[in-house]
Order: sequence, then structure tokens, then C-alpha cells
Amino acid sequence: MNGYLLALDQGTTSSRAILFDVGGNAVVKAQYPLKQIYPRPGWVEHDPEEILATQLHALAEVYEKSGVSPTEIAAIGITNQRETTILWDRATGRSVCNAICWQCRRTADICEDLEKAGLGPYIREKTGLIIDPYFSGTKLKWLLDRDPALRRRAENGEILFGTVESWLIWQLTGGKAHVTDVSNASRTMLLDTEKLCWDKEILRALDIPEQMLPRLVSNSETYGVVAHHPGFSDLTGIPICAAVGDQQAALFGQGCLRPGMAKNTYGTGCFTLMNLGGDRVTSHSGLVTTIGWKLGEKVSYVLEGSVFNAGSAIQWLRDGAGVVTTAHETDILAERAEDNQGVYFVPAFTGLGAPYWDPDARGCFFGLTRGTDKAVLCRSVLEAIAYEVADLVRTMNGDTASPITELRVDGGASVSNFMMQFQADLLNIPVDRPRNVETTAFGAAALAGLAAGVYAGPEELEKLRLSERVFTPVMSSEKRSALYRRWQRAVELSRAWGKEE
Repeated sequence: MNGYLLALDQGTTSSRAILFDVGGNAVVKAQYPLKQIYPRPGWVEHDPEEILATQLHALAEVYEKSGVSPTEIAAIGITNQRETTILWDRATGRSVCNAICWQCRRTADICEDLEKAGLGPYIREKTGLIIDPYFSGTKLKWLLDRDPALRRRAENGEILFGTVESWLIWQLTGGKAHVTDVSNASRTMLLDTEKLCWDKEILRALDIPEQMLPRLVSNSETYGVVAHHPGFSDLTGIPICAAVGDQQAALFGQGCLRPGMAKNTYGTGCFTLMNLGGDRVTSHSGLVTTIGWKLGEKVSYVLEGSVFNAGSAIQWLRDGAGVVTTAHETDILAERAEDNQGVYFVPAFTGLGAPYWDPDARGCFFGLTRGTDKAVLCRSVLEAIAYEVADLVRTMNGDTASPITELRVDGGASVSNFMMQFQADLLNIPVDRPRNVETTAFGAAALAGLAAGVYAGPEELEKLRLSERVFTPVMSSEKRSALYRRWQRAVELSRAWGKEE
């Protein structure tokens, strides 16, 4: 049996590649940053060609550094930022415009029109999602509406649509596979997640030509093989056997394979997911129901809460405000502050996601005094991220019969001991950080390994997950309640601020 699995992890701020052995250990890694493009306030874009170039560079570097033979690599799995929308020319394979990032809020007016037309309940029933600029459907409509020539070409089958995994698979296979896995498709607001097909009524409402959409596939099967590419021609013929949205990949990689298990990823945003198994539970509190993964004919659904700005708030402290020079410094300074001195931060840079779904909210600090220093600012930012997750978990507990009893965590900001302890205190449950922090990439690799026969079944993967540290709550219930009440007030004030603009 071949001994390695290669994961491509294309994220919001970087493109990464990781080679895993069959024990789930990361052997070699490479990472290249991805430029963020902000044409207007609230708009976020990426260059699709840069997405591709950085991902291919990472792939080539990992292969070169690894020293392994191509015959030792069983399969490639891909995980990606999800709702980001890409259009490209079928004939040339070149992108025709910048990608609209999942964070972008430019389609708020389109979403409002859809709500006024009474489509909210139908879209909720069919897709499990709410109408919001977050999802791909309205981004695609916006691109087609603003360029009649582009729309005509799309209607003629000359322009293809895909989320990031579709774009990468098309390029890696030399244009032979135009596919999307059901986990990413479920984030477009175009998929009937029960029948697993593109919903014709929604396509009609958004005026989207179905011929530009990719073919739907499961999360663990062979989509095609790597075509010849300069720089890693030795990898030609290696099968691409998995694709999965980054948050679902993290849930899978964390070993949350049974109903009721939950994880949170602290990345650019925060994403809390609970495995629902085969039950398509509908949230009544601002969360969404989406597809976790499809293995064979079996579909697993998840309940998800998403907030748009988490790690991006730490990045802002470093790059925007210049308060710190490294992300780790935020953690060091936060530890120095004895308490938050009544200072609260709401990181609504691009509005608020779940459970509020308020695109007009704006980022705010509250409670600043002359005595507020860098340490307090850093503490308030880290606390804000934990409060956002507490919002999601509390809401999730209200939507399901059984409350979450443990939260598994991953993502860059989960290295913060201060924040993980504060998270456990806010939730009053254990917070479990894994030994293998590359859970997202490993989720994609593991799904590829299942398709390639490296693993016999999902139960084999559960045994690979080991804890590095479990944070247990120590805060009193009185203090917990008082802190959370103040956070809720800060959120309401940030929403009021946005509505005055």
C-alpha cells in the first residue's frame, strides 16, 4: 500500500500543501500567502490566477522537499475556502474576473430583493441556508448582471462557474473535470440538499444558467488524475480522490464522525459545526444546516454557525492598527492584563454572521478609558473571538435535543492558551485541542485515503485523533453570566452604529 497522502489546503489568506503519512502525521509542509483585494468598503476579492499559482507552488515545494517517490503518494485531497466564487473561460482555462470572496458583502441589496420577493422560506427549505451575501449564489448573479456579454457567454456554455475546489480540480486535471463536491455545493445557496441536485426554481430566480454549473460528486471518489504540469511533472497520473469545504474537512479531521460531536475552527472567521448524522435538522435561531460529507450513498449533515471575523481581528491588530508585531504577541500581552477593565470589542469589520446575520453592523471598541493600554486591547480582541463562539454554541444548544458537552478546536488562533481557557470558562465545558493541529488538511487527506483504499473505513480514522491539551472551566457562573451580558450589550450597540450610516 502506498504510504503517503497529499493535501492541498487553499484558504482565505494562504495556499498550503501538506504531505501526510498514513498515521496522520504531517511530514512536509509549504505555504504561500494570498493577497486580499478590497476594492470598496465591505468588498473582498482574490485573483484566481494567484490562487492557482500559490497552490501549485506549495504543491511543487512539498514534493521537492519530501524526497518521496510519486509511486508512494496514494492520492491527493483538496480542501478550500468555500463560498468564494470564480468564473473562467472553458476554452482557455483562464479566469475572466476576480474571485468574489466569501467575506464580501456587495450583494446585500440582491439578498434584500430576494427576501422581499418572498423567497426566504423556499431557499431555507431547499438549501438549509438563509439568504445572505455570504453564499455563492448572489455573488454569481452579481457578476452576470453587471456584464451582459459575460452572461451571453455563460448561456452559450463558454463560461464556467465553480468554488475554489472546482477551479483547482479543473486546472490540475487539465480541464478534464468540472466538478464540485456536495459539501462545497451546499454553500452556494443553489443546491437542494435533500435531493442532491441544483434547484431549478432558485436558478430561475437568480437568472443563473445551469450549464455553467459543475457536476456534483461525493467527497471521497476519484475525480480525475493530475495532468502534466511543469515543476512537478513526476506527479502526472496521481489520482485526485477528495474535495471538501474547509470547515467540513476540519470536522472530519477532528474525528467528529458521530452525531452530537462538535468542533470550532479559529481561522479568518470562526466556524462551529455539529455532526447531525443523517438528520437534516432545521435551525430556528440563525444557524444553517449544510452537508458535512457524502461517503458512498450516505450523507451526513451538520448544523453550522459562522462568524466572519475572528483571526482577521488579530491580523488587524498586527497589520492594521500596529498594536503588535506578531500574532503571538497578542497572546503574551493578553496574559499580562488582569482583566478586561470593562473593555469590549466587537469585530464586525464586514458585518455580523450567525446568529445575528446583520451586514450593517460595524466593528467597535466599548469602554475605553485613559488607562486602556495595549494589553487590555489585546485581551479584549481575544475575548471577543471566544464570545463569538459562545454565541454559536449557545444557539446550537437551543436548536438540538442534546447540548454540546465538549468542543474540539483547531485553527491558527487555537494555539492561544489564554483564549482557549477563556473559551472553556464561557461555555462551561471542556475545550479539547488536538496534538495534530492540521485537522483541516488531514480531513481532506483522510477522505482521499478512504477512496484510495489506504483506510478501511471512518472508524479507523477516529483512532488517529489524539489530544494535546484539554482546557476545563474554572470561572464562577456569576462571573460568566455578568461578562456575557456585557458582551450582548456591546453587540447590540455595534448593530445600532451600523444602522445610523
